[in-house]
Amino acid sequence: MAPMAAEHYFTAEPTAPARAGEVRFSVAGHDFQLAAAGGVFSADRLDPGTGVLLRKAELPDGEADGAFLDLGCGYGPIAVVLATVAPRATIYAVDVNERALALARQNARGLNVITGTPDSVPEGVRFAEIWSNPPIRVGKSDLHELLSRWLPRLAPDGVAWLVVGRHLGADSLAEWLVAQGWAVARHASQKGFRVLRVTPVDNELSRP
Repeated sequence: MAPMAAEHYFTAEPTAPARAGEVRFSVAGHDFQLAAAGGVFSADRLDPGTGVLLRKAELPDGEADGAFLDLGCGYGPIAVVLATVAPRATIYAVDVNERALALARQNARGLNVITGTPDSVPEGVRFAEIWSNPPIRVGKSDLHELLSRWLPRLAPDGVAWLVVGRHLGADSLAEWLVAQGWAVARHASQKGFRVLRVTPVDNELSRP
């Protein structure tokens, strides 16, 4: 991602004080308590968009396997939930923020989660599922570049789940994805957020 004028959660090495904290939430009958810190995205609570994504998208079941991607993992809430509900899957949790990655490693200890920067993911890995609360504020160009890098790594029968604020361009992003050749369903809406289900056009999941 391009360097930003002001430090943000997508800064690789944040200089903001690493004030320790914790975030508690419940998903799919499981209670989670994760370490967080200043200089990472939504360090004081589960981000509302992430909460909508985890409640409204179709979480995998315990029999799901293969590789999943948490794109822009932050301190790891999506990765930890996925690894908990789908213990047979391998979750790749990627971020550019080194502080966030350290927290994600801590929070995912004992789970089948591999954390690292985007360039650390082996080229040959194809994902059964991609989950993301993408960093809209990096700007449209960088966001499109990010999705153009990772969505093609979906398996032919794979699915991506994205959550985007409606006022931040969820519908225009859906239109752009369709123009790029993806099948996009507006799966759910809640609290000002849209959950998009994105699949290859010949994926069975993309058909009515």
